[in-house]
Amino acid sequence: MTTNPPLSKLSVSPNRRRRSDFVIVSALLLLFLAGLVGLAAATGWEETAAQVARLSMVQIAVLLGLSMANYLLRTLRWHVFARRLGLPVSPAQSLRHYLGGFAMSVTPGRVGELVRMRWLARETGWSVERTAPLALVDRAADLAVMALILALAVSLATGGMGGGLAVAALALLVAFAATRPRLVAALVTAGYRLTGRLPRLFARARIAARSLHRFGHPPALAAALALGFAGWFAEGYAFHLLLGWMGSDIGLWKAVGIFVFATLAGGLTGTPGGVGGAEAAMIALLALEGVPMEVSVPATAVIRVTTLWFALALGIAAFPLAERCSTRGRDALEDR
Repeated sequence: MTTNPPLSKLSVSPNRRRRSDFVIVSALLLLFLAGLVGLAAATGWEETAAQVARLSMVQIAVLLGLSMANYLLRTLRWHVFARRLGLPVSPAQSLRHYLGGFAMSVTPGRVGELVRMRWLARETGWSVERTAPLALVDRAADLAVMALILALAVSLATGGMGGGLAVAALALLVAFAATRPRLVAALVTAGYRLTGRLPRLFARARIAARSLHRFGHPPALAAALALGFAGWFAEGYAFHLLLGWMGSDIGLWKAVGIFVFATLAGGLTGTPGGVGGAEAAMIALLALEGVPMEVSVPATAVIRVTTLWFALALGIAAFPLAERCSTRGRDALEDR
């Protein structure tokens, strides 16, 4: 196995490194603020606060607990993938990397989540092209699991989600394609031939694609799918409970299917946090099930607060710790 040269051998002065860190963190902060402004404008702080206030503290705690279960299960999946890739990280490192990355989940196109690759590079010495497959397979695993949940929901529920199977099939197809080393490498090569530019970037992308075969181990894949399924189902179940508390119980699998469908729809828009697309899809599907607007609108707002906004809050809390620990990790590597 080839290894990267020790960071101590890279001729980067402390002043230059500090300037580079400042530029990167500033850029991430600007992306975060841009996404946050869009998110706040789309949801409306006052209306959302009023809707959340209708629930009891116990009910809010249950919703947040189910969301937390999702994040912890997906963190464990991230750690399984990281170890499968060969990254020398501990569960504590994976926890702060994954949760800290949520702070950037509202950046346009979610590009800010690549900060996890930066933390890994600083703590392990692995280059971005070696860790990039981790981010790709994590996103592909989410697509695959959500497609499976949606397909199951459509098969067990009736009405309201006629396009669910098509969306599920598309998500599964994308997830499958994203984890095929030869296919991804061929797409990268085709992209370079089409543009004829950025040869170094495309070369790094091809290097990253070759590492995807490490995730084809059946036991690891089965564990990853099980963890992801349980995590996303937990949030769908939270939506089911919420609708019941608001007097519009449409059934478990319909609620789960609507939540997952809306989440996928929001992700396809590329907007920060899927804002706009997710809410529109959720309200429209609830309307098809006969849920009145006075319930569907607040239910949508509340579930987004206890999922998206809660993840954002966790990310903001974990981000400074992850950044500080990654700096210490880089310094430790340089001292070796």
